Amino acid sequence: MRHLLILWFVCSRLSAELSGSYLLPLDHEAIQYSKLPLSDPVARLRAKLERGETKLAWDEEFGYLRSLLRELKIPIESQVLVFSKTSFQAPRISPRTPRAIYFNDTVSVGMVRGGEVLEIASQDPKQGVIFYTLDLERSENPRFERRDTCLQCHASGGTLGVPGLVVRSVYPEPTGMPAFHAGGFITDHRSPLAERWGGWYVTGKHGSQRHLGNAVARNRDKPQQLEMEGTQNVLDLRDKFDTGAYLSPSSDIVALMVLEHLTHMTNLITRVGFETRLALHYQAGINKAFGRPAEELSESTRRRIDSAVEEMVDYMLFVDEAPLVEPVQGSNRFAEVFNHQGPRDSKGRSLRDFDLRTRLFRYPLSFMIYSEAFDQMPGEARERVLRRLFHILKGKDPSPKYRRLTAEQRQAIFEILLETKPNLPSYWRLPQTAASSLPLRNTRSVACHHPPVLPFAQPHLKQVEGDLVRLAIL
Repeated sequence: MRHLLILWFVCSRLSAELSGSYLLPLDHEAIQYSKLPLSDPVARLRAKLERGETKLAWDEEFGYLRSLLRELKIPIESQVLVFSKTSFQAPRISPRTPRAIYFNDTVSVGMVRGGEVLEIASQDPKQGVIFYTLDLERSENPRFERRDTCLQCHASGGTLGVPGLVVRSVYPEPTGMPAFHAGGFITDHRSPLAERWGGWYVTGKHGSQRHLGNAVARNRDKPQQLEMEGTQNVLDLRDKFDTGAYLSPSSDIVALMVLEHLTHMTNLITRVGFETRLALHYQAGINKAFGRPAEELSESTRRRIDSAVEEMVDYMLFVDEAPLVEPVQGSNRFAEVFNHQGPRDSKGRSLRDFDLRTRLFRYPLSFMIYSEAFDQMPGEARERVLRRLFHILKGKDPSPKYRRLTAEQRQAIFEILLETKPNLPSYWRLPQTAASSLPLRNTRSVACHHPPVLPFAQPHLKQVEGDLVRLAIL
């Protein structure tokens, strides 16, 4: 009984919304963030280096940066530049020496001119984002060092309480120091352009739409009043800093928009995965305590997983995306390079196809559905995501929030997935009449009865079990 009460306490503390500010317990045995083996891109590269299968080349100008980007398959065109002092190498960052970030779907690399290390964030398929540094100094055996100290900033309410990533928009002073008293924004595709990219350089065209990039606040008492002259529709940054000291002269607006979508999507995949693992762990304990079949899920457990999945599905479908009121055009080849990655269906369509007229993507479903992290989410969560997507794309959910998805868009997304996404559930290929009978939710067995208990335990179980079912079970 004592264990049941402890279980109730732990579960009740964890019952909060995804967007809440609480942190998930990373040392919990269902997660073990710091202990379980890793299979993120950097861990795989480190293993290849140790086996002698590859080497990192060093050069005088950029150290190991060029070679690392090649090994991790990160395009130089992805470069974006942030001049606010929002890194642990803050003393070396300023508008004259911005920090460069390069990224792909699963890993990002940060470089500071004159810095001692490269900063790396690498998504493990199960454990979320893992943080590393790589010394820029030449070495016979360059080594990646895991840096869980990064979690001081990278595991917070802004990352959904899991090890993750954020794009932060601030009001920067001329030195690059954020005006902390003025606040700021964590931005993604739901953010209006008017709140984006404070403390970042932005190159590209966006018409009359305005953003906070390329600007500084010279009045410390009124930091929201940025010096905006000459900061919009910028194509050349040479008057801001020495662009020749970087791999690219650009901080592409389309790359920034993709990075914003990617960071929150990455956090959602991790959070839904952790949430489900915790839910199933506690459910197993409750089933054992009450003598229930191991496969049963309580209604509370189902609601907990369904709620997390619903938030993720809505974000994947760009439900609350801030609309573009004029076309956006990048300043380099990033859009072309990103688009080229595919995959494409037999009609040549891809979830990576850009719109950039009224929205980011032509077919509004996140390309991260192809990621290894998505595929390795717990089956209970992944199946729910795919089932919800199936019903929404087939027009079975009349909720007003999905009205922006036209019938043509739904059909196109469905057809693209059918041809390009391996291992879809079999019902995706059923005839329309058969598929229409599928339930909206997963039909795994639900605990809805109380098994017999020993007489001496009954007075206590009645209250404790009620609390568990109502509050916990994630």
